Amino acid sequence: MFFLNALPGAVAEGLIWGLMAIGVYISYKILDIADLTVDGSICTGACVCAVLISNGAPVWLSMIVAFIAGAAAGLVSGVFNTAFGIPSILAGILTQLILYSVNLAILGGKSLVSLVGGQHKLLLSMSNNPMAIVSAGLLITATIICLWLFFYTEVGLTLKSTGDNADMSRAQGVNVKFNKVLGLAIANGIVALAGSLLAQYKGSANINDGRGAIVIALAAIFIGLSVSLKIKPNFVVSLIGVVGGGIVYYIIYNFVVLLGLKTDYLKMLSAIIVVVFLAVPYIKGEYFKKQKSVVRASAVNNAGGGENA
Repeated sequence: MFFLNALPGAVAEGLIWGLMAIGVYISYKILDIADLTVDGSICTGACVCAVLISNGAPVWLSMIVAFIAGAAAGLVSGVFNTAFGIPSILAGILTQLILYSVNLAILGGKSLVSLVGGQHKLLLSMSNNPMAIVSAGLLITATIICLWLFFYTEVGLTLKSTGDNADMSRAQGVNVKFNKVLGLAIANGIVALAGSLLAQYKGSANINDGRGAIVIALAAIFIGLSVSLKIKPNFVVSLIGVVGGGIVYYIIYNFVVLLGLKTDYLKMLSAIIVVVFLAVPYIKGEYFKKQKSVVRASAVNNAGGGENA
């Protein structure tokens, strides 16, 4: 009964993190870049949105500015990588460190800015999970449609080709550096947009909101793709699968919490989920590869035996 009561909240929060995972999917799967900027940019989106709403700005404007702030963070990380030759992982870490100070400045030196639903008109709130699910679902649907339309334009297709084979794209006259910067900007903009939803849902923005966000996003991606790629491996289905992965992750998360697991171990749980969904396909592939080699060797031996006879 407790689990059923917690289910709407798990779905609502899973949708928010599913949106965040879409941003990570763009950088990790499409651009083939391990971008750690997201731990900072999700917090940037939350901080910008919370501060603007608390100062009387409309919620839609606050979310747009949050998206722009996240895109700016991704742009900085992309410039570090492409213009200064800093490896993508290190570029993301450096940007993330910069964002900690930036986020603290946005919050006015405080560690937390609170949003009270009664005083501010919010798009979604923890106090009304059904409405939060509908609001987050509509925003995610709009995001997926926009991404689908964008990635089938000429710019979007060249961005995909950059992730698939940067050298070949460069040989075809594609500006690979620009595409990387653009892709990271879009990815972190979506991550910050998810952060703006998270701040509204929780009713606050905290300087530590983004800590470990990349692990949750990767868990959502691998859970979602392990199912969606077996159904119909295309772009839209993959994005829907990633969002579904976020929901599944938070259902598992809430179930484990209800079983009595200490909150100190929840980050470890996130890491274990990622390890499982990475390791199982690999182990399965290695097992079938070994079985094929055994069958092949047996067939060769049988053929050799037949010739000798």
